[in-house]
Amino acid sequence: MSVRPLPRIVLLLALVPLLLATGGHRAPGAAALQPAASASVCSVHCDTLDPSKAAQETFPVPDVNLNGRLLRLHVDDADGMAWASIDRGVPNDAVWLDRSWDGGATWEGLLGKAAVPATWTGTRTLMYNLYDPGGHRRGLLRACGDAQGVTCTGWAHTAVCAAVCDGTGTAPGDTQPVTPTTLAGRTIALHTDSTGMAWATVTGGRAGDEVWLDRSWDSGASWPDGSSLGRLSVPTGATGTGTARFNTTDPLGRLYGGSVRACGRAVEGQNGSCTAWARPVTDRAAAAADALMYSYDPDTAYWPSSWWNSAVALTTVVDYLRQSGDTRYTWIVGQTFTTNRVAFPAGARSSDPIEGDFISRSTDDSEWWALAWIDAYDLTHDSRYLDEAVTIARYVNGLWDSGSCGGGVWWDRERTYKNAITTTLYVRLTAALHNRLPGDTVWLGRATTAWNWFLGSGMVNASGLVNDGLTSGCANNGQTVWSYNQGMAIGAAVEISRATGDAAALTTARRLADAALASPALVNSGILTESCDALTSDCDDNAKQFKGVFMRYLQDLDSATGNSYLAFATAQADRVWTADRDSLNRLGQRWSGGGSTAHPDARDWRTQASALSALLAAGR
Repeated sequence: MSVRPLPRIVLLLALVPLLLATGGHRAPGAAALQPAASASVCSVHCDTLDPSKAAQETFPVPDVNLNGRLLRLHVDDADGMAWASIDRGVPNDAVWLDRSWDGGATWEGLLGKAAVPATWTGTRTLMYNLYDPGGHRRGLLRACGDAQGVTCTGWAHTAVCAAVCDGTGTAPGDTQPVTPTTLAGRTIALHTDSTGMAWATVTGGRAGDEVWLDRSWDSGASWPDGSSLGRLSVPTGATGTGTARFNTTDPLGRLYGGSVRACGRAVEGQNGSCTAWARPVTDRAAAAADALMYSYDPDTAYWPSSWWNSAVALTTVVDYLRQSGDTRYTWIVGQTFTTNRVAFPAGARSSDPIEGDFISRSTDDSEWWALAWIDAYDLTHDSRYLDEAVTIARYVNGLWDSGSCGGGVWWDRERTYKNAITTTLYVRLTAALHNRLPGDTVWLGRATTAWNWFLGSGMVNASGLVNDGLTSGCANNGQTVWSYNQGMAIGAAVEISRATGDAAALTTARRLADAALASPALVNSGILTESCDALTSDCDDNAKQFKGVFMRYLQDLDSATGNSYLAFATAQADRVWTADRDSLNRLGQRWSGGGSTAHPDARDWRTQASALSALLAAGR
């Protein structure tokens, strides 16, 4: 850019956005549409970021000569943002951005409008987001200027590009993810290939019939920028045709889990018909991960609105990245860490205040985040994540209390309850730190002390199942056997065996796993089943994620024992995929399927993360 750098104060004055609600401009030949009122959009960054903070600068559309001025659109694909500049101008020449959420049919105008100040020849706007992944919208931006006349550049990124761009691609595979629809003898079908691109076909028709693809970024609720993609008419002498191929994810926009449907119209009359909406399946785990990432909000950098569940969901995504080699979501590790490491008041992330470093009064919530950062360290080898896990572990260690029941970690800062999950999380955490900190002896001592206390606490009952916690008299309270308590105890045992080399810990892990698989309290007809999965009840948001925790640590045990539990894991993955998945690859709470009006089978990001762990445990 040839504009001379402005002094900081002058630059700030020149670049203050004038967010005008009326008086929009249009490119020559464009319809005279009034720009919509603009609202701030936040993704990785919020609108009005200074261009000096851009991670990169590209020029995806040609510059425009506006009466001798240079009008340019600058795009930062790394951040999904853009800004506009005008150069070779005179004072009071103006530049701004237009942003459209419907493919350019309408737009928010005058975003970041800035005028060239006295004695200067150019200026620029602030940066605005091209995409709104939290709102499931894909936008377009263009640069516009006013210099004795108004004109605009072209819109940037009109086509979605992943491995290839919309309208191209010849990858193998032809899967029809939903049942075709029929219309007056025609068959209209949706197809996907091995890369996740989609196309539509019409067969059994006549010349003049039409077929097209609709694409939605919000699960089929709307499709303002993806209507009638690739629309074609059946040519003379033919009985069918098909569209080009179009992407269903937009990695630049952090838009995952796009859905598509095939539509057609018969030549005789105005009737049309569409298939159901669907997401493609290139790989089971990848498809489930896309559906999980659909609910991640880059602005708040977690899955609204559950704090500990988000820690477990992040761990699941990291597990997927490590196991698959996929790198598309790696960015969320740093985004989640940086955004959420600070303090939050009660209600912002949890009903409890978050005090910084992912610590709150709920001990187990803090521990789940510590394990997430250990998993992130294993993926990235970035020491800041391991350091964060140490910070959290030091806090939790302060809640170890040998003066009550001989030991154990308090479940909360008020010291009201000692339970299985809090202590087994502590064992896994401290043993994992020892296994990653060269020369450590302190964390190893804490891990072995906690493990031995847990085994002697009585929380593992005579059947080898883990009850929830202890009474005030330090006895097993006989409360519900939850799969995540069982799974976390298995995970603690496996990590202790790595830390100590003690084969007895691995034997204990197998005993716990075998007891779970043999118990009707946890397994029904070969499928992992929580007590709240019954058709006459519902699971709360906590329990929705329990089975995934069990499967994560059963997979860990499976790896340590020569695939002793792979058959069970495979049965879970196969059942949830065939019995509890919809056409958008959303996976439910009841892995065997089923539900009723009063007690429907829940599907949300918590159940998605849980079921994804089952797919990963099966190795696919």
